[in-house]
Amino acid sequence: MMSATPILSLILLAPLLGALSLVFMPRHEVTWVRRVSVAATLFPLILSIGLLLGYDVSVGGFQFLEKYPWVPSLGISFQVGVDGINVVLVLLHAICAFTGVLISYAIPVRVKEYYIFYLLLITGVFGVFTSLDLFFFYFFYEMAVIPMYPLIGIWGSGDKEYAGMKLTLYLTAGAVLGLVGLLIVYFRTAPGGTPTFDFLAIQQGTFANPIPAPLQRFVFPFLLVGFGVMAPMWPFHSWSPIGHAAAPSAVSMLHAGVLMKLGSYAILRLAISILPAGAMYWLPWVALLALMNIIYGGFVAMAQKDMKFIIGYSSSSHMGYVLLGLAVLTPMGVTGAVLLMFAHGIMTALAFALIGFVYDRAHTRMVSELGGLAKAMPFVAFAFVVMAMASSGLPGLGNFAAEVIIFFSAWEKYPVHTILAVFGVIITTVYMLRMVRGVFFGEISSRFVKLEDAQTPFDRMPYAILMVVLLVIGVWPTLLLKPIQKGATELLSHPTFATESRFVEVPPSESEGHP
Repeated sequence: MMSATPILSLILLAPLLGALSLVFMPRHEVTWVRRVSVAATLFPLILSIGLLLGYDVSVGGFQFLEKYPWVPSLGISFQVGVDGINVVLVLLHAICAFTGVLISYAIPVRVKEYYIFYLLLITGVFGVFTSLDLFFFYFFYEMAVIPMYPLIGIWGSGDKEYAGMKLTLYLTAGAVLGLVGLLIVYFRTAPGGTPTFDFLAIQQGTFANPIPAPLQRFVFPFLLVGFGVMAPMWPFHSWSPIGHAAAPSAVSMLHAGVLMKLGSYAILRLAISILPAGAMYWLPWVALLALMNIIYGGFVAMAQKDMKFIIGYSSSSHMGYVLLGLAVLTPMGVTGAVLLMFAHGIMTALAFALIGFVYDRAHTRMVSELGGLAKAMPFVAFAFVVMAMASSGLPGLGNFAAEVIIFFSAWEKYPVHTILAVFGVIITTVYMLRMVRGVFFGEISSRFVKLEDAQTPFDRMPYAILMVVLLVIGVWPTLLLKPIQKGATELLSHPTFATESRFVEVPPSESEGHP
């Protein structure tokens, strides 16, 4: 269904035009630099909310389509569209981007350059989530990675040069592997003998002229590992916690809240959708790697003393649940995985925003050096407890519904994995409660007594937005479950997945909104 209004182009162009306009603004006009950046992220947020509300679940499929030929001889077109899966992820990114701009008011130096790179990063992520052309998908994927290097290297803290370099090298190496897989798909799935990067044409070609199963099994690891590095899938995860710790707060919010989801989204949208036989062969092994993410990441997080490292390894652990949901290969599993991508993105964005606030005031992130901050920062303490409870899977907050769906979907196929994954929730609860107790309760040091809380409505706005979203999704998950379930069912409609679909064979009229 082609869109009369280019809403997706407007979402994509808003931060890009914002970045370009900042180039021509005087460096000393910091107030206007920030105002333009806020406008460049608020506009996409409003459009993204309208996108979700305007998506017709009864029709399904890709909607709000736009297509503009770019290099027809190579089969390259600028084509964007959203189905029930990425319409939710576009909203996730819009929320994190807007709240991150507000958090970025704490950036004291080279503000203009910071926001230029920040808005380019936002543009790249929007491009990945909306692109239906493999060329532009990869282009925007790289565009989302490159700004991370200067953002961490210039405005980061700690061993920022090492962290920025390691992140860039890991993600670039993974992207090269992914590119090899995409090029094989490009040349092999050419409908009618004409090579094309059109995802919809390639996807249709997998039904009419499927890639031989042996070739699918060969190509699938290129896409799985290439994009799985960003997921981050164990054992390619070590770049992520270091990047979290070194990045400025808003960049950590986007890093953990959105960028890590690009890897899982690429595996789902490209590898699983285009190479179903490869997915059936390899994803049982991915379920084991997901378990390593969950358990190993949880125990390492428990051993950390730096709050950013705790949340960094916790994020790797939580992404293991997403990979486990994808490995089930049922609409129910994929639905839970995508919902957790959204809920975890909001939760971890809140976590890094709060940690950044504490660090700006106390000048330390070490749990052992803090304590009793709830006396000086009651609002921040309240928000931190909400975040910790969401991370621990407390009912009524976003993560709970997603994790329960994943556990239910995984039980029949991977019962042992599921039991161990539930144990991972207990590990999460332990280190989150220990961190809350160590930072906000007990005796407060005399040097922290006069620390200022987030007092004004503007100061509290980004935290309040993220907390409200977590609460809304926790008590009303159907708002997102309906489109996600529709998209997941359509994505797994290939006959190869038929034997795996039995876990959720419920008439749509009875299951609407409930995977």
